[in-house]
Amino acid sequence: MPVVRGGRHDDLLGAGGGGGSGPFGTLRRALRLLEAVDRRPDGATLTELARELTLPEARLRLLAEELETEGYLARQDGRWALGGALTLLGTQHRETMVRARLHHRLEELRDELGAAVYFSRYHDGELSVEAVSADEHAPAVHEWADFRATAHASAIGKCLLAQLDHDARLDHLSRHPAARLTARTITGTDRLLHRLDRQPATVPVLDLQEYSMDTVCAAVPIVAGGTVGCLATSLPVDQAHRLREAADLLSLRAAPLMLAMAV
Repeated sequence: MPVVRGGRHDDLLGAGGGGGSGPFGTLRRALRLLEAVDRRPDGATLTELARELTLPEARLRLLAEELETEGYLARQDGRWALGGALTLLGTQHRETMVRARLHHRLEELRDELGAAVYFSRYHDGELSVEAVSADEHAPAVHEWADFRATAHASAIGKCLLAQLDHDARLDHLSRHPAARLTARTITGTDRLLHRLDRQPATVPVLDLQEYSMDTVCAAVPIVAGGTVGCLATSLPVDQAHRLREAADLLSLRAAPLMLAMAV
């Protein structure tokens, strides 16, 4: 029968100081140690950490040194701080996590509004509807004309264009001329640009049957880093009386959505 020798490994797995014995006890103590260090932005000495965690200082030193070896803790001038390895956790899946948070927020807002909601961005010279949350009681707009080519007529499009500078707007309209979609669509470039120039950043942009005679929409800007984005909602035209209230709620919910997209 092989002989298992004691030493550093046994010290780490020991039950002293709470948390239990074995690998799960060690894991719990490691997590508590990381949490304790995180609560101290200026770092902490081993003595301070041992007192807070009620762990023997010798055992805590072994645990801290193991975490230092793996890059999760760093030691400088006798004080311990979080290591660089922690900042890398999840970065490979950041986009997936941000998208999951975004969809969750949109679903909550859809249920609160009782209307479909949209998150859209303008990048690489084009409008892109990144996420939609809709259901049978909150139907999405029927995209009968490509949203990318009809930014001049939709609340989403006008909200995004309003965030661009004059040259970028002209560039977009040169590639996607303003076509008439309904009797209410603005097709004159000068009139459209004038409308965009006068759009206050804090006031929701409205689409009152400019894209479709069956739908009304509202959109508010979303600012997250370098994102040119917007949060929008749509209602069937027979519920147009609800649009102003829905637009005001969009404005209130824009900040939490920015936080959902943050790292």
